[in-house]
Amino acid sequence: MAASNSGVTAVLGPTNTGKTHLAVERMCGHSSGMIGFPLRLLAREVYDRVVKLKGERSVALVTGEEKILPAEARYFLSTVEAMPMERDCAFVALDEAQLGTDPERGHVFTDRLLRARGREETMILGSESLRPMIRALLPDAEVISRPRFSTLSYAGAKKLSRLPPRSAIVAFSAEEVYAVAEMLRRMRGGAAVVMGALSPRTRNAQVAMFQAGEVDYLVATDAIGMGLNMDVAHVAFASLRKFDGRRQRRLTVAEMAQIAGRAGRHQRDGTFGSLAEEGEGSFTPEEIAAIEEHRFPKIEHLYWREGLPDLSSVDALIASLERRPDAPVLRPAPEAVDLAVLKRLAGEDWVPARRQVRRLWDACGLPDFQKTGADAHARLVGRVFRHLSEGSGHLPQSWIAEEVARLDNVNGDVDTLSQRLAGIRTWAYIAQRPDWLSDSKEMAARARAVEERLSDALHQSLTQRFVDRRTTVLIRDLGARGADLLPVTIGEDDVVAVDGEAIGTLHGFRFKVSPQTRHSDAKMLLAAAERRLGAELARRAAALADDSGVAFTLAFDPGRPVAIAWKGEVVVRLARGKMLLAPQLIPHRAVDALQPADRKRILDRTQRWLAETVDRVLGPLARIAEAATQAATPPAARAVLAALVEGGGVAARRPLSAAVDALAGDGRALLRKLGIRIGTLDLFHPALLKPEAVIWRIALMAVQAGRDMPPLPPFGVPLLPAPEAAVAPLWEAAGFRRFGDQMLRIDMAERIARDLHDQRTKAPGGLRAAFTADPALAVSIGLKPDALARLMRLCGFELTRGDNPGWRFRGAKAPPPPRGPARPGNAFAGLAELMSADG
Repeated sequence: MAASNSGVTAVLGPTNTGKTHLAVERMCGHSSGMIGFPLRLLAREVYDRVVKLKGERSVALVTGEEKILPAEARYFLSTVEAMPMERDCAFVALDEAQLGTDPERGHVFTDRLLRARGREETMILGSESLRPMIRALLPDAEVISRPRFSTLSYAGAKKLSRLPPRSAIVAFSAEEVYAVAEMLRRMRGGAAVVMGALSPRTRNAQVAMFQAGEVDYLVATDAIGMGLNMDVAHVAFASLRKFDGRRQRRLTVAEMAQIAGRAGRHQRDGTFGSLAEEGEGSFTPEEIAAIEEHRFPKIEHLYWREGLPDLSSVDALIASLERRPDAPVLRPAPEAVDLAVLKRLAGEDWVPARRQVRRLWDACGLPDFQKTGADAHARLVGRVFRHLSEGSGHLPQSWIAEEVARLDNVNGDVDTLSQRLAGIRTWAYIAQRPDWLSDSKEMAARARAVEERLSDALHQSLTQRFVDRRTTVLIRDLGARGADLLPVTIGEDDVVAVDGEAIGTLHGFRFKVSPQTRHSDAKMLLAAAERRLGAELARRAAALADDSGVAFTLAFDPGRPVAIAWKGEVVVRLARGKMLLAPQLIPHRAVDALQPADRKRILDRTQRWLAETVDRVLGPLARIAEAATQAATPPAARAVLAALVEGGGVAARRPLSAAVDALAGDGRALLRKLGIRIGTLDLFHPALLKPEAVIWRIALMAVQAGRDMPPLPPFGVPLLPAPEAAVAPLWEAAGFRRFGDQMLRIDMAERIARDLHDQRTKAPGGLRAAFTADPALAVSIGLKPDALARLMRLCGFELTRGDNPGWRFRGAKAPPPPRGPARPGNAFAGLAELMSADG
């Protein structure tokens, strides 16, 4: 980009003169253009505006941390440091050029003022105080002065509690910003917060709250003085002193005016003032007059540093960066972080030896977003350069990915999230360099996504900390109209809003105050909402009463009381009743608080659903219970059925052996008709072993025992490890039998028992002979040998000892001795020793 002074126009004037708007209009009138801005926030704001005029494909955004570069881009909106100086554009503009006086960044603005040129037109935008520098450095430039559109006047000192709405309060440290915002929350309901360290996404979200009138106050650092457009009527200074990176000092009049000038917009007048009536925090009469009349001391010098340094060696680079300027109005720039880092790395032997000076200087340009200082920052830069100067010349993708992932955490307070945002800006800057990464697009997208998530979290955290909109709405409306006149609405997502402000959520019939609400305000919110929710609760009660049943579910979360839910919210819990299948219904306290008629409708419909579901899922058990009470049922059958009812459809055979043996033909026929299977070990109904039936049986038995819901056994698995002692009885009632440290489903135990008896009947020597059992079925499901031995003993088998050990059914006489040796490989011969201890 040739540095010619022809076609250069300097547009000078105070704030609110439309200088930036003019530059955007001029740029859009050319075939291509570029504007350099002092802030990433401002570059993003103007980028969005130009995109609306020219379309996304024609407009680029170039900042250190963010690059949007369409292939066909013709218009570039950039931070001053990131301006693509190699681009040949018809129009080039530099905004806020008076920042050439800034000790830290001023040399960059001066370099762009001297070197950034458009092919057809160049525009320098700045304060009127810049005029002497323009005349000295760009003598051929045309200078145009623009007056302010509106009047800016002093409104005096006002306490924070007396500031008018639409005020911006300016402070000069994060701590002071937070303190002012906290006071405004307590006194006036809250404030939006804007600081230069915020990401554009967070800043825009905070400003949007202020612009929309959700809050009446904005607390900001002096970042708002750099052209950020907001609808501010009054600017109040919390302080007139700032730390400029080297010392604590009073603001210059030009700086005061730059910030105060944010008050008023277009043709609307604005005011400024302070919070302190006297002392260092108050304006002097001379300062007030200068600000109102836009009279500022002329700038006498700008900071300069070589913009095209000598890259032939590290020493030559340092020497050129420390070279003194030729022009009398230029001063050497104070040592910036990049030069300080370069000097530190130059002192390490390995750095100059790599002879990659350009890459070294590029690495030193990595901004210290986290403000760690030159020494700490040099270590990071050194690691970056080491990777860039060896191997493929790219940074390890895994390193960047790990650092980005480490910062991808949206938990924490405002300060923690702000620190993470500063951290992700570092990696976003690195990820934007295609010459540093093998896949910069993918990594840049990751970093941008993390920044967006952190930005949203920070906005939410700032809002939660400094804005109490719920209390503001209620205090205002309760005082003006009374609680009964507050408009309460319930959204589709069940969010309850008072006068449009969300204050909580309606969960079924229970109103829950938003977790963001402070404890001191919760009772007031509950009272305001519940007085107005009666009609909605009555409507929901009617909807429940008319429900076909599809919205009801059994709530059986382990460790919690068994309950019935409607649309996912508990309405009643179950309690011990007279019978297993008829538990009591205890209404949830939210239901209990309803009108008696609504409460009765809910209980009646829930009771009907419970009865219908029990009949559908546990119908066999209900019919067993009914038969157990019939006078016509034989006594022996009645005893068996009663035991089955008590056990939830399962009963061990041994305690019922007398009753089972006493069953006559009609009794056995009744049991068969009811679907009851009389097994070797247990009596049960197969349908009650299905998963849904098991859930209901365990739940009802827990209720009947006065317990919370226990963990459920896995379904579809015939063999399980035995659970803890407190749970085992309920799993046994669900249809499992315990064998040592294993539990076997009773239908599978019966299948193994039948298989054993079939083997016995087919064994040589007849039913009285000992036989060798084939454990294939038991082994296939994982039953341990000692558990299988226990099962066989329960089934009536005993292990014989002697020369021919084997199993025989109890009561049979010992068979004659075998004619030959025992069959080798007898899997049950080894059980003899295991069983000897059992007798």
